[in-house]
Amino acid sequence: MATEREDFSLSGPLHLTTIDWTNVHHRRSVAASLVQGVYVVERDRQQKREGSQALASPWWEFFNFQMLGQLKDDVDSSIFGAIYKFKPPASHSNLSTDGCPCYVIAFRGTINKPNSLTRDLELDVHIIRNGLHSTSRFEIAMQAVRNMVASVGSSNVWLAGHSLGSAMALLAGKTMAKTGIFLESFLFNPPFLSAPIERIKDKKVKHGIRIAGSMITAGLALAMKKNNHNNQSGDPFLALSAWVPCLFVNPADHICSEYVGYFEHRKKMEEIGVGGIERLATQHSLGGLFMSAMGKESEPIHLIPSANLTVNLTPSLNFKQAHGIHQWWRPDLHLESMLYKYK
Repeated sequence: MATEREDFSLSGPLHLTTIDWTNVHHRRSVAASLVQGVYVVERDRQQKREGSQALASPWWEFFNFQMLGQLKDDVDSSIFGAIYKFKPPASHSNLSTDGCPCYVIAFRGTINKPNSLTRDLELDVHIIRNGLHSTSRFEIAMQAVRNMVASVGSSNVWLAGHSLGSAMALLAGKTMAKTGIFLESFLFNPPFLSAPIERIKDKKVKHGIRIAGSMITAGLALAMKKNNHNNQSGDPFLALSAWVPCLFVNPADHICSEYVGYFEHRKKMEEIGVGGIERLATQHSLGGLFMSAMGKESEPIHLIPSANLTVNLTPSLNFKQAHGIHQWWRPDLHLESMLYKYK
């Protein structure tokens, strides 16, 4: 049975009858809708909705996109991603398409339904263990990204994802950035694995905990660097710093809210004169360091040098709303944005 949230005519951004691709709110709304299209096309598959019963296509056709292909998991055959092509009708030839994407590769998050839940949860665990890069689903996603970039060029490709899907898009974007290819990326409610420090109300206590954490993390990282004779010199974050993905987080969502403190703390550490410590600490997580100490390959997805961080300060009724994709195309949001560039 279809839910109202899957029906574009009931819950989609119908107010966006004309898209201004230079408008950040329009770009965010379209990217989020394309991600929702992946959720709904998988639900169509699960519910065996076909033809006039299928609900997915309005989520991209409303914005003049075509779905070129679907990305399917090799374990459970679920659709976890899609490749879209922007193709405006001839009647729109007088409208500016400056800033629009030619292609968008979008990834959904976890679906809490039996047909795909087991595999999705397995991948969520891989995120916790910093092992998403070793999964077959990510390999499929990464191959699709590489093929598209090789075919049409990096400037013509956007990445977008939500929750688990934003982790996929983030890791794909980081992987490409390491080779000097920077893709425009829209990451909704990206997972940040950390103690929920951001939920502490007392700012002094919160800041003190973060400083202590930075000292411990930087100390461990420095000790491991000295013990690892094969460690490369230099700052690996510098190679990634020119890539500035757009992150969209909600402070009421404990899955992604730590990004707020992650970037704010880095700025405060610079202001009090200990930016060098934080530059080392910000590249590592305690979990990743322990995994590395045990000889296990670890890739903390959530650690990134630069970002355009948008925080939704609109009150949320519950966690489901705070973590949901639907919030990101509402026209009445109270948003705060900040550009963080790694130095």
